[in-house]
Formats: sequence, C-alpha cells, structure tokens
Amino acid sequence: MNEWTTQAVRQTRADPESAHRLFPQAERKGGPRARPALLALLDAGTIEALYRNGDAGERLSILRALPDLDLGPAALPIVEDALRTNDTRLIAAALGPYGSRWLDDHAFRQGVLKCVFMSIPLAEVDGLDRRHDAELTRMLADHAAERRAAGRTVPEDVLERLR
Repeated sequence: MNEWTTQAVRQTRADPESAHRLFPQAERKGGPRARPALLALLDAGTIEALYRNGDAGERLSILRALPDLDLGPAALPIVEDALRTNDTRLIAAALGPYGSRWLDDHAFRQGVLKCVFMSIPLAEVDGLDRRHDAELTRMLADHAAERRAAGRTVPEDVLERLR
C-alpha cells in the first residue's frame, strides 16, 4: 500500500463517511488497489451510496470488488441497477461472481438475455454453466428464432448454448 492509501484507510476506519470524499480520488492517488481497500471497510449502505453517486469508473470498481466483500445479498440493488444500464462494462461486471451467486433465477436469466442483446460475450457471465437451466434455454431459443425470422444472424455463443 502506498502512503496515500494507508492514510485513506486510516481515515475511513476512523470515520466511514470520509469514504465519500476519498473514494472518487482513490484510484488516481492510491492506485488500483486503493478503492477495494476502502470498500472493505464499509457497510452495504455506504457502498450503495458511493455507487449511486459515482461515475462509471467508480461504479465499475464497486461491482468488481463485490465478490471480495462480505455483504451477503445486501449489495443486490447495486447489481440490479447495473443491469438496467446500457454500459456493457457495468452489465458484464454485474454478472460476475457476486451477481451470479446472489441474483434470483429470473433476474439472472434476464441479465444473460441482456448480454445477448448488447453483444456482450456469454463467456463474460460468471457461473453460466452452473446456472443455465431449461427456462434460459427456452428464452435463448426464442431470441434465436426472432433473429432468424428477421433475417439476422444468431450469435455463435447463443448457438453453442442451444446445441
């Protein structure tokens, strides 16, 4: 840890509200490990506030850090928000290890379908082999049929899931 990160961690331990001031500058001043170090000290409510007030880079840092934080399902609102965006980086991160573990079956399937619509490779979806079920197969098959009916190609990773 560099000196800035050490001081930021110390300040955040003493006053978790200081994270609102420190988190936006953490990567620039402390490097790529500074944001996860700060997040590890915070509760789910504070992390969600940082996410809601953050820019895309800050939101992405939070989504990527979620699997390493001991939050249980408390951070699901963050994942659900990311899945409503049109930012492919946020959507892919939302379907990383944390989202794959905590999203219910319906939300997970909808997230996978959104990946298909947004041309995010299905290889980006953590736990897809484990979570793939008959309903997801049906949804992907319906999507493939719609694309064929419109004279459009079906992404190869969708076809692989249907074989």
